[in-house]
This record gives sequence, C-alpha cells and structure tokens, in this order.
Amino acid sequence: MAVPSIQLGQLWKFNATGDTWLVTKVYSEVFASYAVLRKVGGGDADVRRVKVDKTSDGVTLPGFVFAQESEAF
Repeated sequence: MAVPSIQLGQLWKFNATGDTWLVTKVYSEVFASYAVLRKVGGGDADVRRVKVDKTSDGVTLPGFVFAQESEAF
C-alpha cells in the first residue's frame, strides 16, 4: 500500500512475520531515500534501514505494509 510520504512515527507491518515497526528516521542519500525502522517492543538490535520505493501512487517500503488506518497525522 502506497502512502503520500514516509513520516516519523508511522507504523508499518513486516510482511514476513507480522511484526510492527516504527519509522524513527527518514533521510536521503545521493539518488535514494531511506527509512530507519525500529521494531515495536524490540531491543536496540532490532533496527533496519529500508530503501523507500517511489511509485506513481506514492511511496512504500518493500516488504512492509502501512499499518495505520488513517494517513492523516
């Protein structure tokens, strides 16, 4: 599911396990944007950096699905 933008505090579910992850940082490098996700209820080692995919519908995180009902913050 694509959203208009990746924002801090958004919750995403990991498709493989169903675990919920929180967006803690979004940043851009030369030609790509990345989101840093921390597993909800996880330890310091449960952090992932995921490349943001841009589509005509918006942006998404590969392997994750947006977990919040409302896209408005």
